[in-house]
Amino acid sequence: MTAQPGYAGQTGPVPPMRTLAELREALTAHGFPGDRQRFDAELGAVDLDDLTRVREITQAYRHRVLLRRDPNAEAAIARTADDVAAELRRKLHEASSR
Repeated sequence: MTAQPGYAGQTGPVPPMRTLAELREALTAHGFPGDRQRFDAELGAVDLDDLTRVREITQAYRHRVLLRRDPNAEAAIARTADDVAAELRRKLHEASSR
């Protein structure tokens, strides 16, 4: 459950997330607002014998920490739907003009 060895991103080293305790700590310090509470609620709602679902939840929240630590991802998430649609129209127009 850890990042690639040596991966530091643009905002410094990625916090350790090898255990549920480390992931909870990373969500508290580096996650999006409310992530820690949602993580605990989602994890508390599943049968811990359902290891596939537990893994899916932990991976999703681990990726949220990685996204939050990456300024490029943060900027992409903040884009409006209108901005993305305008960029797609512009690219389609450029492609059809070739």
